[in-house]
Amino acid sequence: MIGVIGIILSLGLLMYLAYRGISVIILAPVLALFAVLLGSLGTGNAHLMATYTEVFMVSLGGYVKSYFPVFLLGALFGKLMDDSGSAQAISEFIVKKIGKKREVMAIVLSCAVLTYGGVSLFVVAFAAYPIAAALFRESNLPKRFIPACIALGAFTFTMTALPGTPQIQNAIPMQYFGTDAYAAPILGVVASIIMFGGGLFWINKRIAKAVEKGEGYGEHKNETLVQSSRTDLPSFGMAVLPIIIVLVANFVISRFIIPMSDTGYIETYGTTIGKVSGNWSLITALILAILITMVIHFKRFDNLMSSINNGVQGSFLAIMNTASEVGYGNVISALAAFGIVKMFLLGISSNPLVSEAISVSVLAGITGSASGGLSIALATLGDTFLETAKQIGLNPQVLHRVASIACGGLDTLPHNGAVITLLGITGLTHKQSYIDIGMCTVIIPTLSVLVIIILGSMGVV
Repeated sequence: MIGVIGIILSLGLLMYLAYRGISVIILAPVLALFAVLLGSLGTGNAHLMATYTEVFMVSLGGYVKSYFPVFLLGALFGKLMDDSGSAQAISEFIVKKIGKKREVMAIVLSCAVLTYGGVSLFVVAFAAYPIAAALFRESNLPKRFIPACIALGAFTFTMTALPGTPQIQNAIPMQYFGTDAYAAPILGVVASIIMFGGGLFWINKRIAKAVEKGEGYGEHKNETLVQSSRTDLPSFGMAVLPIIIVLVANFVISRFIIPMSDTGYIETYGTTIGKVSGNWSLITALILAILITMVIHFKRFDNLMSSINNGVQGSFLAIMNTASEVGYGNVISALAAFGIVKMFLLGISSNPLVSEAISVSVLAGITGSASGGLSIALATLGDTFLETAKQIGLNPQVLHRVASIACGGLDTLPHNGAVITLLGITGLTHKQSYIDIGMCTVIIPTLSVLVIIILGSMGVV
């Protein structure tokens, strides 16, 4: 029992201290070993250093090995899209075409197009905020709803649900279930419609109610908006071309080129083509899009090498944060007490989709990270979910989509790093804006998971 208490206490401290701003790269190993220490009370078999070097660091290294190319290329692509003016051009085009009276939809769609194309959600938040603020100020709409608009477009359906999205949350399940980025397309589209439609309805209703009461944009004395003064923005077609290349190339490579290739040699590397094909196609698509972005926008970069270097640098912190959380999760899962937790999670339902969704959601909520919680859950229980699914004739694609969407629910609780960053960018507080962020990124996505579990259990893919 003391071991279970140690796990709960360790997880609670991780969540609280991360919220207080302490780096998870430091917290993860310290609190993992803290749980080991508590679990060993009375036995004296803590083995702290062995746990750190042979469990924590091995797990961390394995995650970096599997996903560093995706983090690296995704961050680099996002930086190039930002520095070439493409992100701004896409946002401004959509806002201009949709026009007034549809401010919320314009902001959500501009963020959605960028994140669906592989641009980092942090880059999207920085790019979209000045445009959103100008639009809301001009229409005298309450500024406090801007974070929810950005979060709906960047943190929800394009991150986890839309088939083909190159975001890491859609890439992680591929190696566990032998799927690709386009797994369970019908379920993904249904969940996307629920998130998009539900979020738009909520935000618009809340804004209408606030305006009815006489609330306007408001006075924001500390607002420091830096609206880009660039005049050499690319056309919408040229700006969106690299995004289309990512999506099309990923689909063609994963569905046609790799299956038609001779890949029998892969078994000599100790793996199967099913486990790596998804990653290979995504990596190749991103490389192709990066090269084309550099060529077609070459003259728009102030310093191309600086953009490349900054993009590379930006990937390091992101992957180390997530890899540290994965290392933490693997230490916890190796504890004897975790067997009790595992049996509880698996015993909640005989339906592997329900168990999977709860496990992924809970761990994403605890760590404050969609990718971290997803990685921990699948590394620990993925084989069990897959085996159970095979026994009942459930398509692994459904496991992929449920896991991906489930990680995008409880992850955005108030201590989530993306939420804190978004509020910092917009100069607003949790008190002002979190209720709407939470509804769009926690409650509605969780409802979408329930719907696709029902549909997936009925055989819909």
